[in-house]
Amino acid sequence: EGNEPGDSAKITYSELLHKVCQFANVLRSQGVKKGDRISIYLPMIMELVVAMLACARIGALHSVVFAGFSADSLCERILNCGCSLLIT
Repeated sequence: EGNEPGDSAKITYSELLHKVCQFANVLRSQGVKKGDRISIYLPMIMELVVAMLACARIGALHSVVFAGFSADSLCERILNCGCSLLIT
């Protein structure tokens, strides 16, 4: 379910697994490894779930910063957690 009324999507577990594995491979290709810290700055969309699960799959720690936050708030959170990658 998305933020807007009527905004929804259906996905099977198999499709979700495929997307998560694909994105985990993208993260690995960017040098992300177990224990790395990642910030995710996305609205409530399917890609947010995929990004969180991909981080968990490879053992990277993730921090979700919701898209309504200002640039200064995002910057502060990135610096505080010492993240190595920002997903937007």
